[in-house]
Amino acid sequence: MKTINFKNLKWIGSVFFLTLLTNCTDQAKSQPAYVPASREARKIQIALLLDTSNSMDGLIDQAKSQLWSIVNELARAKCGNEKPVLQIALYEYGNDNLPSSEGYIRMVTPLTSDLDEISKDLFELRTNGGSEFCGEVIHTSLKQLDWSKSDKYLQLIYIAGNEPFTQGRTNYQTACADAREKGVIINTIFCGNFNEGINTSWKHGADLTGGCYASIEQNRKTVYIESPYDKRIVKLNRQLNNTYIPYGTLGYEKKALQAEQDANASHYGSVNSVKRAVSKSSHVYNNRSWDLVDAAEEEDFSIDKIKTSDLPAEMQKMDREERTEYIVQKAEERNKISKEIQELNRKRAEYVTEHSTADENEGMLDKAILSSLKEQAKTRNFVIE
Repeated sequence: MKTINFKNLKWIGSVFFLTLLTNCTDQAKSQPAYVPASREARKIQIALLLDTSNSMDGLIDQAKSQLWSIVNELARAKCGNEKPVLQIALYEYGNDNLPSSEGYIRMVTPLTSDLDEISKDLFELRTNGGSEFCGEVIHTSLKQLDWSKSDKYLQLIYIAGNEPFTQGRTNYQTACADAREKGVIINTIFCGNFNEGINTSWKHGADLTGGCYASIEQNRKTVYIESPYDKRIVKLNRQLNNTYIPYGTLGYEKKALQAEQDANASHYGSVNSVKRAVSKSSHVYNNRSWDLVDAAEEEDFSIDKIKTSDLPAEMQKMDREERTEYIVQKAEERNKISKEIQELNRKRAEYVTEHSTADENEGMLDKAILSSLKEQAKTRNFVIE
């Protein structure tokens, strides 16, 4: 769950901060817009390489409907007491709308922790075509994304499609060897018969990097189990949205995007809205680039770094102490709501387990991804509880 610590500012009751309050207000107006500092941390980096040819509407539909289930599992990852930063990238390939000179490949989203952006980009994918070149899209993602050899990083590629793995001008074995050299594990997901995937080299592609091979039924619909806790969680999600304080040029745009992705999640029903709310109440849903509550968790944060014109209208009229108190109030409110969502989700999980006779989503995208994740996490000393 999210915790609000404000680290070195020690705002509440701090002599340091009381001194800070006496500084000239005009100085704050002259400061540039605040840009949160990057921090070295453990990371889980996942690149999703999705076939968007004509036959893959079901695959894209599963990705849209199961995104938050996947995120919630990843949010449980730890290394000791440290919770890793989650970054996801998205590629599409095999779509005739894409340039042939680029191998019918497009980087839709670079590695990012902005989960609303990933959701938006997923919902904008459209299928057409095409020619599916697995080796080339792997090679392209290895070249374009910011991979690191650091043992603090767990780096995974998940590639899904239904044509032979051998197609295209880039040899898949060469691409997989490059991935292995970079410390990136490739997991392959064949959309179709398990043995057909083996016979068309999908399993061999995974084997070359120590990854996992799976097959799925891409046209199956995600099955959700409702619980008595769902309505309360959905209501809390609306309250959670009210704790966000947009700032800067992107603030209101990102706040609107948040609401838009809530609506996209609800397209698949109330249970999917619940799963998104659970994600938003966890540490992986961090929006420090546009939300003052998340930004205030950074070690170098100071309200002085925010231009008055970059603040929401209600805060522009406040003095520094009032602005600080307002952020603290919203942070405390968010923490309380997040704790309740997490506790209700724990009860919900128990309810779903008791009322499930089998795994309704076996043989689907999220299970194919998550079944490999726990074992591969151990290679970088991560544990998914």
